[in-house]
Amino acid sequence: MEKTEQWSSKIGFILSSAGAAIGLGAIWKFPYVAGQSGGGAFLLLFILFTLLIGLPMLISEFIIGRGSGREAVSAYKKLAPDSFWTVTGKIGVVGCFLLLSFYSVVGGWVLMYTCMALFGNVIEGGDASALFGTVTENPWLTISGHAIFMLLNILVIAAGVRNGIERASKYMMPTLFIFFIILVVRSLTLDGAVEGVRFFLQPDFSKITGEAVLYALGQSFFSLAVGFSCMVTYSSYLNKEVSIPASAGSVALMNIFVSVLAGLAIFPVVFAFGFEPAEGPGLLFVVLPSVFSQLPFGELFLFMFLLLFLFATLTSSFSLLEIITAAFTKGKQSSRKKISWISGAIVFLAGIPAALSFSTLSDVLLFKRTVFGATDFLVSNILLPLGSLLIALFIAWRMDKSLVKEQYYLSANKMSSTYSIWLLLMRWAVPITIVIVFVYTISQFNQ
Repeated sequence: MEKTEQWSSKIGFILSSAGAAIGLGAIWKFPYVAGQSGGGAFLLLFILFTLLIGLPMLISEFIIGRGSGREAVSAYKKLAPDSFWTVTGKIGVVGCFLLLSFYSVVGGWVLMYTCMALFGNVIEGGDASALFGTVTENPWLTISGHAIFMLLNILVIAAGVRNGIERASKYMMPTLFIFFIILVVRSLTLDGAVEGVRFFLQPDFSKITGEAVLYALGQSFFSLAVGFSCMVTYSSYLNKEVSIPASAGSVALMNIFVSVLAGLAIFPVVFAFGFEPAEGPGLLFVVLPSVFSQLPFGELFLFMFLLLFLFATLTSSFSLLEIITAAFTKGKQSSRKKISWISGAIVFLAGIPAALSFSTLSDVLLFKRTVFGATDFLVSNILLPLGSLLIALFIAWRMDKSLVKEQYYLSANKMSSTYSIWLLLMRWAVPITIVIVFVYTISQFNQ
């Protein structure tokens, strides 16, 4: 029997898990959603929901993974053999496949922008909006970016857990934090930056609507990479000397920290140059290049921002390809390289329609959405809530409670007293919250 891979250290596991969680959600989506939803008040709600909803779910996936010692699909088969619950892992694999197919397209955009910024071609172009259109509407550029981004993922996953994911995360995550701190310091030294800081950190609850609360719920819940059993697969490589509650807490706090850094890097700059904070998804690709163009050494700072964004996007996508690869290798490391290449190639091919959604396939609509938009809606608003709900119900009502307690208490030390609170949240607060978010998003289907 082949030896199952394991993380080499606790810090390697935490950095890799944090890398899986910190991606488009924390650096791209969080700032523009916060800008649209009241700034400081939204931040407080996001932190509250992350600790009360996202963190318990993260602990749950860690328990299922280490408790079974199996990847996503096999984990549920082992813990609940010959039962309906095995569909939970299958939803996770399908969801990760579809998510990576269009996530890689955005990763390709970031890769293209990073390369252009390195050679000074982003700011020199002048019209950031036109440049974004040039990148996204050019079939060859988008497919090339998509292909290279997937190739980077394949190379890392094929190298294995220790030599691939963990090694890449150990370099990328510290670099991400260093670059972020440099950018925050630069942003805070601008004239007028204080207005951006005040907007982001000073709560104005008059701007909070029911929709903003649900956005905060969704953002906090889905920004920790839970719901598709990615963390089940990651924690299956975890040894018994590591505390699950403490590790999950570290990942959640790092995610909050990066979200705060993203806000402090972006909002002071946006306010200093008179842009609107509620610019929407174009904040990263359209607004920030325009802002950095007005700064001394702006191209350098833009390149640093795009590079850290690329790192975050990659470390997050590693977990998506890993769950797909692990589901088919089933612990047989001799087949990892081959399956990594095959899986990555199939994801690339499946993502081509999404890559062409802004050019040659822009007129092809599914439920009034482009292929990219329809796939995003299916993954984010149908499969992810469904997978999350199944995981919550499984850990709270189906999984052997003696095994759950054993995994929670292992090396937990001071964290062991939180077990009852965690279980209460998983039995009631988390499932109810998921249903509320799910019902709301479905109600928005035709809007």
